[in-house]
Amino acid sequence: MAAFAEIFSYLLQTALSLLLFLLLLHFLLQLVRADFYNPISQMLIKITHPVLRPVRLLTPRLWGIDTAALLSLLLIQMASIAVILVVNGQSLPNVFLLLVWAILGIAALTVQFYFFAILAIIILSWIAPGTSHPAARLLYQLTAPVMAPFRGLLPPMGGLDLSPILMFIAINIVQIMLRHLAAGAGLHPALIMGI
Repeated sequence: MAAFAEIFSYLLQTALSLLLFLLLLHFLLQLVRADFYNPISQMLIKITHPVLRPVRLLTPRLWGIDTAALLSLLLIQMASIAVILVVNGQSLPNVFLLLVWAILGIAALTVQFYFFAILAIIILSWIAPGTSHPAARLLYQLTAPVMAPFRGLLPPMGGLDLSPILMFIAINIVQIMLRHLAAGAGLHPALIMGI
């Protein structure tokens, strides 16, 4: 019976992780004002619409931030942690602690996303420089605002952009901080995606 619980927990966590990733991507694309007409953006909007539509009826858009996507991220992350705890036979914490854990999980997922996005940008610059693929354009649009402060710190070095090194150092520092915050909040790091 324990094997079935573990398999169920794994499948559920995988499905919820995918949904969280898609909602996070939707949120980030709107936050950086990425190309709405990009085919990948359009596909993402169609996939996340059924989840976001009911939440949009309850939440206003504030300061250009898609609060429906943000609230959906929090609720699904909280549900994910709660279900995994229940499946593993543990008791549920209070709602405030669950909310703190969800915020830490979303922060960890965001940091992990940017790690892989920047890695993909580096690889693309080697194998397909100047590509106009829709995915590459979205990656550039998503990473440009985050990379801009780091690009300002290092002068141009003969066509080499060394700012990703600084970005990876910053990502590692943030991941260490998130791990310690998660431990301080009593959350086992395995429950937080990306930590």
